[in-house]
Amino acid sequence: MVIPAKDESRRIAATVRSARAIPHVDLVLVVDDGSEDNTQHVAREAGAVVVRHSHNRGKAAAMETGAAVVAMRDTPDRLPRLLLFIDGDLGDTAVNTAPLVPPVLEGTADVSIALLPPQPGAGGRGIVVGAARRAIAAMTGWTPTQPLSGMRCLTREAFEAATPLARGWGVETGMTIDLLRQGFVAVEVPCDLRHRPSGADLKGQLHRAAQYRDVQLAVNARRVRRAAGALRSTVAPTRDRDPQG
Repeated sequence: MVIPAKDESRRIAATVRSARAIPHVDLVLVVDDGSEDNTQHVAREAGAVVVRHSHNRGKAAAMETGAAVVAMRDTPDRLPRLLLFIDGDLGDTAVNTAPLVPPVLEGTADVSIALLPPQPGAGGRGIVVGAARRAIAAMTGWTPTQPLSGMRCLTREAFEAATPLARGWGVETGMTIDLLRQGFVAVEVPCDLRHRPSGADLKGQLHRAAQYRDVQLAVNARRVRRAAGALRSTVAPTRDRDPQG
């Protein structure tokens, strides 16, 4: 399990302790992404393995660091660990991400994504979610319910196929598009989780504006990549053609 976290000292201990109770989880790794509080120390005292970025590098970098550290802790006599990513602010509800593991462990899906219940205090109007949902549907044919959900379990093969990850808040949207376009199977699984939602105040509005920007950047980068791939596929036969006929 990998928990990217920044300035989560108030919630990270409960999150770690709860996560350690998930069946099949034998490693809880917290990636402290340049926190200015005691996140790393609190997480370690709660029983997590902790690695730290000296400065904030963003969620995608934290996920990539976490996956690399987990790989280093795998042993040759067993299959690579699955990667279960959860947010650091889930607190005591972190154990409720357990239903994400069986679909991937049993091979019915390559990535499972948590469906969260409505969160008290959430102030969004669904604009960012709607934009991400429409983009994923247009580019893959699959319409997710919660495209921005960060709680995900996936195989090592799937994670590597999705790298390099999209930066910023576009990481989940970019990952979903990349995996589905390569033929990986995604499912959404209801999980009874509670996290700290963005409110309707200025801070929440700025957060959603940053989300929207990053989702659009991730989507546009993949549209350009798809267009470039289509162009190469049409140009290549022309180049290969015998000039003598």
